[in-house]
Amino acid sequence: MKKKVLAVVLALVMVFGLSVTLTGCGGGEDGYKVGFICLHDENSTYDKNFLDAANAACEELGVVPVIKTNIPEGQECYDAAAELVDAGCDIIFANSFGHEDFMIQAAKDFPEVEFCHSTGTKAHTEGLDNYHNAFAHIYQGRYLAGVAAGMKLNEMIDAGDITADQAKMGYVGAYTYAEVVSGYTSFYLGAKSVCESVTMDVTFTGSWYDEALEKEAANKLINDGCVLISQHADSMGAPTACENAGVPNVSYNGSTQEACPNTFIVSSRIDWTPYYVYAITAAQNDEAIDADWCGGLEEGSVVLTEINEAVAAEGTADKIAQVMEQLKKGEINVFDTAAFTVEGAALSTYMADVDTDADMTPDTEAIEGGAFMESKHRSAPYFDLKIDGIKLLDTKF
Repeated sequence: MKKKVLAVVLALVMVFGLSVTLTGCGGGEDGYKVGFICLHDENSTYDKNFLDAANAACEELGVVPVIKTNIPEGQECYDAAAELVDAGCDIIFANSFGHEDFMIQAAKDFPEVEFCHSTGTKAHTEGLDNYHNAFAHIYQGRYLAGVAAGMKLNEMIDAGDITADQAKMGYVGAYTYAEVVSGYTSFYLGAKSVCESVTMDVTFTGSWYDEALEKEAANKLINDGCVLISQHADSMGAPTACENAGVPNVSYNGSTQEACPNTFIVSSRIDWTPYYVYAITAAQNDEAIDADWCGGLEEGSVVLTEINEAVAAEGTADKIAQVMEQLKKGEINVFDTAAFTVEGAALSTYMADVDTDADMTPDTEAIEGGAFMESKHRSAPYFDLKIDGIKLLDTKF
């Protein structure tokens, strides 16, 4: 009977976008409870990725997940956090950038509870013992996915399908935030490392999840001559447009191979399980949680899906394995300043906006040892450079 009720609730969520609270079975209803606040539900690839990690971590640790989905980036987030506190949660996670200020307020109002926020920027300046940010070195995964894209472009050039100067990729972004800029730049640099002539156009939807806008944006890029598409947006809009048009696609946050078997190449994603396990265990043991935590390939926090061999260029798997080892060993730095220019010039210095403020004032030197040191001074990305070879068709903040 419980399974039938849960199925009905989930159906209502998918049809009407309702906000619901789901309590898992790990550890029993009287076990240690962990709260999760998600912007959307499993229809969003972004949120599904978090939900899968939440359930995996809680099952591993034998604790109870109490999950709230479809929580907007507003007062509803604070209200959800307060409800999770009332439900007995000792640690609470939120997954969207706009949740941050409301999580901070909750941390101030409930000092006995730990609050962990993914993609946020303010933990290192707020100085609250019970408020923490987390992210991952996803630019490593984006770079690897870019390598796969570059190899596909080379295959298309060698086959005579396109010329070298037609190797133009398109990218569907949500907002012109540093997180998105860092992602599309690392993807482009990965592609350029194997296909020197590649360029890329980027367009933004102004939404993290809007299937219609994302599909429209992908179609616009395809019509403008982009021969391969990637994205930092959360719906199936762009992959579907690519499948319909027969254009190769590198997706994000999970495989779209089942829905797009003829165009999907590979996808990178953050696996939040290692962070959830770390933070929950620390909270259980009354140990300090890092104000900023960031994991990468080594920690298992950055992963790639299986490669679709039916679409990917021959040798892609071997090349990705080689580059992955170089990244792990530090032999490749994604944002090596020798790999890109800005307005025709190499960079030797750059002040980044790490200590977030309303005016986005640069405050921290980001170039060290000939590379932009992404996610060193805080977990969330702060790479916001507009490098040569990438054309922004619009901006959305």
